[in-house]
Parts: sequence; structure tokens; C-alpha cells
Amino acid sequence: MRGQDISQDSFFSYGSLEERIPLSHPLRPIRQLVDGALRRLSKRFARLYASQGRPSIAPEKLLRALLIMVLYSIRSERRLREELEYNLLYRWFVGLGMDEPVWDASTFSKNRERFIDGKVARRFFDEVLAAAREQDLISPEHFSVDGTLIEAWASLKSFRPKQADMRQGPADDAGNPTVDFRGERRSNETHASTTDPDARLARKGDGKESKLCYSGNVLIENRHGLVVDTELLQANGTAERDAALLMAERIEGHQRVTVAGDKAYDTHGFVTEMRQMKVTPHVAQNTTRPGGSAIDNRTTRHAGYRISQQRRKIVEEFFGWLKTIAGQRKTKYRGLWRVGWVFTFAAAAYNLVRMRNLLALSVDSASA
Repeated sequence: MRGQDISQDSFFSYGSLEERIPLSHPLRPIRQLVDGALRRLSKRFARLYASQGRPSIAPEKLLRALLIMVLYSIRSERRLREELEYNLLYRWFVGLGMDEPVWDASTFSKNRERFIDGKVARRFFDEVLAAAREQDLISPEHFSVDGTLIEAWASLKSFRPKQADMRQGPADDAGNPTVDFRGERRSNETHASTTDPDARLARKGDGKESKLCYSGNVLIENRHGLVVDTELLQANGTAERDAALLMAERIEGHQRVTVAGDKAYDTHGFVTEMRQMKVTPHVAQNTTRPGGSAIDNRTTRHAGYRISQQRRKIVEEFFGWLKTIAGQRKTKYRGLWRVGWVFTFAAAAYNLVRMRNLLALSVDSASA
């Protein structure tokens, strides 16, 4: 018998959000990992808020909401607020009740600034990494490093001479002026963006167009491809090598480790500094560079070098996820500090996804 298309509002709901989320939903193990990290950060959250006054958004809910934005490619706080009004899955993950009101978008943004000032992204990233170490998911000896350009939230029209009297801008439209750059030589030494002064004009390779960018760099472990460190710098010719040295110096332990990289890291200065830090540089040889490769047969003859060169490509999986899912192909934040905060937070979210998959595989293997 055909059913009737009748809609009727209910005054009461006899089910809970917990019952509406399937036990096999992939967000469930991520929620467990996140809750564990947030419990360990509780004392730090307490120091970010005043002891008196009106209660603000719970920091745990705020951080879970930021994770939803990254995991589900939500581009703005206003869109997130709209989704939380009717998406029960998002409400469950964030910790909002069925009838609990959603906070205002401006209130959300102001509280997010408190997190940025309090370096919460780095602390959260460290707690997620600690959980991965407890599960023995991280290799302590073999790593890879790489960098990518993250396009800044600034137009090339804002890239203007640092000296105001060098050029008079057109006055046809103050918001979107007509600018003709033909014949004008522009560089980071003479020009700067008026909307994002920390952004730098850069390109990834020959034949690529130059854009205002930041240099996002990560250090991953070679066993499972988890991100173990991040560093976001201004884009220049040495940003990737500078970031690699900073991250290599922060590797825990005193034993000798290996760090793989592509040809951009094959310079005599970089290789020498890495070896002084008890790091064996397994970087790809660049034989076309003047002076030849800094890596010789003493390194390349080992089987470990070939394995490192194969495993280092796993970092591209993170960059692909970062720019498609996490929405960081073109950041919507301005300033080195804010862009770096989001970059580190996205790396923590990526680790959560990887850990969920790895732990699920280990459970399946144990049951088999």
C-alpha cells in the first residue's frame, strides 16, 4: 500500500544524538582521539580565560568545530554556523545538544583569535602526536622533509612599490583599480603587498606563474607518513632548506637519524649542517648543479638511501589533502602567524585521519 506524503512537526524527540550516529561512522574514533587530547589540554585552556565574567564558548567545542571545518572543507565560520543548525552529525561531534543554540559567527571568530594568540594549534598537534607515539605509530629514526607554496589571501594588485612616491596608482576604482604591470620589474626587495605584508612573490618551478605565497614545510616519519613537525616561513629561495634545518634540530632523541628530501635540498651547506646535527641527509642527487651533488657514493650505496627516496614521496599525500580537503591551496587568513597556526592545525587534523585508518587496520589484523 502506498504511503501518504504527510509532514507533521513533532513536539518531542525521544532519541538522542548518540543513537543517531552509526557505530561504524569514521568520526567516532576521531572523536575519541580528540577528546583524549582535549582532556590533557584542559589546564592550558583555563589559563586562556578570565576567572570571572560571562561564560564564553567552551574551548573544547570551539576546537572540535574548527576540526569540522577542516575535515569537511567548510570555508567560513558563517557557513559552519549554518551547518550546525541542522546537521546532527556536526552537532554530535562538536558537543552541542539537539536543542542547544548555536553561537554567533562573530563570537566564534573572536574566540578563535584567543586560540591563535595562545598557541593552541601547536599544543593540540603535540598531544595528537603523543597519542600516536603511545600507539607505536611513529618511526623514531627515519624521516622525510618537503615544502609547498600556499597562496596568500592577497591580490597581485596589492603588490606595490614600497616607496609611495615611486608610482601613482589609478583612481578609476578604489576597491578594484585597473593596474597595468607591463614593463614594470617587480621583486620582493622593492615591492610589498598592502593587504598582506608577510606574503612574498614566489613560484614553485620554471614555467610557473609567480604568486603571493607562504612556504609551508613539514617533517614526516617514513613508516606511516604521519606529520611530526611543521614550519611555515616567508617564501624565498632558501625557505625550504631553512625550515628543514629548524625541524631537524627539533627531532627528539640523541641517536643518528635519516632525513630524505628532493633535489632542492642537495646543497653543500645544507648537507654539512645536517651532518653536524647527527642527521644523515638522504636527499636526491642534483648532478646538474654547478659544483656537483653534495651526496656521494658513501651515502647512495646503502639500501637505506634507496628506501628513503621511495618513502619520501608519501609527503605528497599530505600536501594533496591539505590543498583539497583542508582548503589550504589558497588560505583565507592573513599574516605569517595566522597562516602558520592554520597550517599546523590542519597537520594535526591530517594525523587524526591517518591514525583512525591505521588503528582500524591494526584491529582488523588482530581479529583476523
